[in-house]
Amino acid sequence: MKLARISCVLLGMLFGAGVALAQVKIGVIASASGPTAFVGTSQKNAVALLPKKAGDLSIEYMIFDDASDPTQSVTLTKKLLAESKVDAIIGPSGSPNAMGMLQFVAEGQTPLLAPVGTTAVVQPMDDKKRWVFRTHPSDDVIGEGIIQAMQKRGVKTVGFIGRNDPYGESWHRTISGMAAKANIQIVANERYNRTDQSATGQVLKLIAAKPDAVLIAGVSADAATPHTGLSDAGFKGMIYHTHGAATPDFIKIGGKKVEGTLIVGPLLIVPDEIPDSAPSKKMTLEFVNSYAKEFGARPPIFGAGVFDAGLMLSQAIPVAAKKAKPGSAEFRVALREALEGVKELAASQGVINITPTDHSGFDHRGRVLLTVKDGKFAMVKD
Repeated sequence: MKLARISCVLLGMLFGAGVALAQVKIGVIASASGPTAFVGTSQKNAVALLPKKAGDLSIEYMIFDDASDPTQSVTLTKKLLAESKVDAIIGPSGSPNAMGMLQFVAEGQTPLLAPVGTTAVVQPMDDKKRWVFRTHPSDDVIGEGIIQAMQKRGVKTVGFIGRNDPYGESWHRTISGMAAKANIQIVANERYNRTDQSATGQVLKLIAAKPDAVLIAGVSADAATPHTGLSDAGFKGMIYHTHGAATPDFIKIGGKKVEGTLIVGPLLIVPDEIPDSAPSKKMTLEFVNSYAKEFGARPPIFGAGVFDAGLMLSQAIPVAAKKAKPGSAEFRVALREALEGVKELAASQGVINITPTDHSGFDHRGRVLLTVKDGKFAMVKD
């Protein structure tokens, strides 16, 4: 098992011959290798940009690679809880990995800040999921934007195709309920696997249902698979995507066939077009520019989930420290409660307001309708 611990320990200032040890321990699990590395690499990178201190407390980030394996995610979680006694965990990169960790973070009563695609890690709320905070905008927020875009364009019937995993299932549940309320009918429901090279059979079924539009719930490059299939089969309706497709790899794989598609995603995808009125603009640009300076390229949206997790913790840690000392069970409980009290936090993906029943917290202020124009993402202004 690869348990490569990457040196990213953030220490306090030197005092004479001694060193002030980190007072808060945060474990980070990212898929820096394996099939999900296209997500996990930017998440691992983002740790270098996280706050070094929160109030008067310094922070130590302990980073591990789960190699995209859900079993390793669980093993690392147990290790961080039992041996390192971390105060919180950021991660993992994959939705199935996160679902497998729920039981153990709940038993360990340790907050998990999960930068994953599925809302199933926090909904419906229960005794396990109350320890989890999802650090990307919820399906409800993005779905609302998709439905609004469809209504504005007169869409009455929709064919749905999503990943055959928790991300796809969560999206089908979300969009089905929203579509019904908007008098939009879901006329087809298909799935594809992340590693599929084509989705010909599913595409033919979608076209046979004669929808006005198709919604694809995929992630990065794999979202282009059903899209290009629809294009090759001559589908003439509009094709919509979730924010999972808002990555350079989606455009790289899809090429000209994905031109004109509509995607609802965070403003950080188009940093040069963010209006001054956006309350998160300053923090979005700080993340984008800092990441580009450090790693030579603009960050994918996946890294933003880790960056925003760090911002949430930096606000919650000083509050929790008023009740208990880091490293104690009492501090972890207080930290979970403090995270539920995060209000009006301007983060890289928008503004966060956490409540006991909403552990995502992002609202529409960080959401934007995008399209692909001349091989680049651009804001749709309508």
